[in-house]
Amino acid sequence: MTGKGAILTGYRMLTAVLEPAAAGLLVWRRRRGKEDPTRLAERRGYPGVRRPNRSLVWLHGASVGETVTLLPLVAKLQKRGLTVLVTSGTVTSAKLLAARLPAGVIHQYLPLDVPRYMRRFLDYWRPELGLICESEIWPNLLIEARRREVPLVLVNARMSERSFARWYKAPRTSRYLLACFESCLAQSQGDAERLAQLGAPRVSVAGNLKFDVPAPPADADTLAILDGLTTGRPVWVAASTHPGEEEQVIAAHLGIRSYLPKLLTIIAPRHPQRGVEIEALAQANGIAVSRRGAGQMPERDVELYIADTVGELGLLYRLSQVAYLGGSLVPMIGGHNPIEPAKLGCALLHGPFVHNNADIFAAFDGDGGAREVADAQGLAGAVHRWLSDPASARQAARAAAQTSAQLGGALNRTMQALEPLLMRMALGQRDASS
Repeated sequence: MTGKGAILTGYRMLTAVLEPAAAGLLVWRRRRGKEDPTRLAERRGYPGVRRPNRSLVWLHGASVGETVTLLPLVAKLQKRGLTVLVTSGTVTSAKLLAARLPAGVIHQYLPLDVPRYMRRFLDYWRPELGLICESEIWPNLLIEARRREVPLVLVNARMSERSFARWYKAPRTSRYLLACFESCLAQSQGDAERLAQLGAPRVSVAGNLKFDVPAPPADADTLAILDGLTTGRPVWVAASTHPGEEEQVIAAHLGIRSYLPKLLTIIAPRHPQRGVEIEALAQANGIAVSRRGAGQMPERDVELYIADTVGELGLLYRLSQVAYLGGSLVPMIGGHNPIEPAKLGCALLHGPFVHNNADIFAAFDGDGGAREVADAQGLAGAVHRWLSDPASARQAARAAAQTSAQLGGALNRTMQALEPLLMRMALGQRDASS
């Protein structure tokens, strides 16, 4: 397709002109703890490690949720003898991937979407295939990859109603950018229809890869210690919470602790650096609190445990009977992934704002594995009902686990869809070596 249109041309010019400001933005983010100071050059496209002299597949996920979603694909591709590069954009995702990526898989930070940064990144890594997760549609990334004839596939593709409405206002732009993808493998029929309507040329439904991601791990020794400390206590976790939600979780805790005097509430904030802030909030409400990031434990006198660490949700879900999924009692976030706690035996709760995972939550709600709550009062009532009736909570947890198992299979469908591209890579490598 020729002619990117005025919007994309303007975006390209603006991001090129503002390159010095982008460098300043990285410094500002580093000071706020949002960038890794030892790897800041990667965000400008400079490599952090040497590229192996072999065929390379590049996978990109924005943050923790997307990169975890890619893990089963990473394992499948590595088993085929391919060099795998995974990129992400956040410090928390990099820490999690450091613990969970198979040996030999390379991680780099994705550069900011500045033309020269993207050119530098692609010219060095020379991927023969790029798999972009969910909805990471960065114009300079796509345009520079297209110029280098790098085949791109949008995997686990998602296009929410809100995003669709925004892209629909710029039809020429959306059509051009989506045409940069060789194909789009959508999570659901609704996602597929919206992507096709915006101009994606080859769209199919593969299902949601999140259902095929193994349950997050937990260190056995740490689990045994924490299990011993919490035995006999009703425990629930508010996972991946955001500002404005912790206040509601604390209010829910205050509302039910007199009915469940041994209650332990765990808060795992989406951004662990907010642990001190949440601790102060709990103390202001007269709650006995300890913080995992400070090396503290949920001793018997502790009512609220703040898990301000990275990569430990698998541990927390194993300790809890009920899990509230954050980002859903406040607007804009759209709700975080409920599949992990469903696989680990939790009954699920969520707020009304779940547009990012609407189909998943609808499935869990419909099968009885999850319940929607509207506010702190509703959260308190739902937590109290399940924790005071363990049999009912176990029934909901079994329903959630069953729903999760039934909705799997996207990994195999995705690999089948990628097979022609992988065969093309294999033939190209054979020709190059002959």
